[in-house]
Amino acid sequence: MEHSLEIDHRYYNKLDIEGFSQMMKAPSFCYKFYWLEAIVGLMAANVTETTFDAIIDEMIANAWYSVREFHIHLSGIQSDGSVKDGLERAIILLTELSDLPANASKIEIKNEIKNHNAELKKYKEQLTNMVPYRALAGFFAKSGDVVDWGSAVRMTKYVKQFSKEKILLPYTFGENSKLKKQVYFDQEWIKMIQDNTVSILGWIQFEKVKWLQNNNPEVPGLVYKLAPLDEKMRKLGKVRKLWNGVLEITEIRDVFKDEPIVVKEYDVDHFVPWSFVMNDELWNLMPMDSSLNSIKSNKLPAWDPFFERFASNQFVMYELVNKKPGLYKLFEGCYRDNLHSIWAGQELYRPGNSKELFYNILQKNMRPVYDSARRQGYETWNYIKERRSCQLAYG
Repeated sequence: MEHSLEIDHRYYNKLDIEGFSQMMKAPSFCYKFYWLEAIVGLMAANVTETTFDAIIDEMIANAWYSVREFHIHLSGIQSDGSVKDGLERAIILLTELSDLPANASKIEIKNEIKNHNAELKKYKEQLTNMVPYRALAGFFAKSGDVVDWGSAVRMTKYVKQFSKEKILLPYTFGENSKLKKQVYFDQEWIKMIQDNTVSILGWIQFEKVKWLQNNNPEVPGLVYKLAPLDEKMRKLGKVRKLWNGVLEITEIRDVFKDEPIVVKEYDVDHFVPWSFVMNDELWNLMPMDSSLNSIKSNKLPAWDPFFERFASNQFVMYELVNKKPGLYKLFEGCYRDNLHSIWAGQELYRPGNSKELFYNILQKNMRPVYDSARRQGYETWNYIKERRSCQLAYG
């Protein structure tokens, strides 16, 4: 699947659209995508002049949610486990310096950046070393010029002269240094960006998703993890009806508290967090005491002993579905939103599985998902140990 950049043809005679289409070619780090996304957003808002500092703030705000909520690595990790991407490092530092939530607004993020600018300065400056200049390389390619990438002073002069004498560039630079360096957006390019904003941002998003998926191969549903989603996307109503039906027939014990689930006092929740799997598959859902849901949040339950309890509840539901026609109808109602995994339909929920076989099928398919989430940095939650600690602390 390819996503080409389509621009209104009236611009081709005066602007180098081909050079613009090369601005994301052969990136070394993900922050090149966020640089272009930030400047396109500013130009679309009719900003004509800004600074490296303001653009970097925009980049941090745009990448914040993906890194914080979903533990996305923007450019992978080093062999020693350290983070490669400077933008991701800046976000991690801001996380340590502030109490901003993952879903903080842009205004909140930018305010906290200002509050901690001194601590963030080193990380922000690193992001200006190459990308602002290298992003223009596609425009220089046809000139045959030998470009001096190693000097910001000489690059500033070269870019200004190139845009004036050869090909009009989307932006040029002022004489200030480091984060105070000015960035001037060309009026002709601003008009082109404004007329084609949706198409251009869609192109950037597509290329960014490809990059991120390559650098996070174990992360499912990555395309949904770039910005906060509407909670209404979650489809749990049919699953709740199914569990209500089960609870009318037999007792189900809470996976964590090991106490009977009360019909009006439980939530349907994910064993492996929704923020990682990004789906509402029946095999990953459980009835859970409402009082614990916010505490568990998007943490991973400790595999032992909680998976065995979870699997046991799943098996009770499975047995009753195959014995009770009324429950089977409720199970069928889950097909549209909660039963898409081929292995679940063909193996897990097929009639005739013993408890041992059911458990083994569920474990075989869930454990790799669980382990991937752990490797991605999801925190493990052990309710039993947490409760004991509280009991010891408060007598």
